[in-house]
Amino acid sequence: MLVYKFFKRLFDIFVGLLGLIILVPVTMIIKIAYVCTGDYHRIIYGQTRVGKEGKEFRIYKFRSMVWNADEELQTLLKKKKYREQWERYQKIDNDPRITKVGKIIRSGSIDEMPQFLNVFLGQMSLIGPRPLIPGELKAHKGDPKKYYAVRPGITGYWTTRGRSDVDYEDRLKMEYYYVDNQSFALDIKIFFRTIKAVFRKDGAK
Repeated sequence: MLVYKFFKRLFDIFVGLLGLIILVPVTMIIKIAYVCTGDYHRIIYGQTRVGKEGKEFRIYKFRSMVWNADEELQTLLKKKKYREQWERYQKIDNDPRITKVGKIIRSGSIDEMPQFLNVFLGQMSLIGPRPLIPGELKAHKGDPKKYYAVRPGITGYWTTRGRSDVDYEDRLKMEYYYVDNQSFALDIKIFFRTIKAVFRKDGAK
């Protein structure tokens, strides 16, 4: 296991550095696209998430929603159909807050690219359970000791098996499966499944 962890971290550093190099031109393109739609607000934002051993950190993403998405969410949750979806999946189908540019970058999971910085800094790994917001796991009666035993990942076992199409209880079971069975073989399998899922846009909403 120590050998596995060492080489996994080494690979994360390499991937994180490579991702940061690619991130520069991609950021410029997305910024220009937003400006062309009349949106001049910042395109990268940070959110507080819980990482390994329960330590909080700032996760980075390209903004795919309107700049005041958090405020708009509270308005949407007043409607029953949106509230029920949010409580079950922590997501909303055809979310009206998503911008035109956001739909494009979400379809190819490009919005996740700034997380290469988190990977390089050691806050995340390329592969692992998706990072959760503080209190989210408790609200769904999850097992924090198990979930936070490993670094969260940009992609993972659940990410390549339905994502938005899987309810939260089944999602947690998949994330726990990875924690219990992590290995070189499983990581390689998830890596190639991620590539396949991105091109097929499986569960991307």
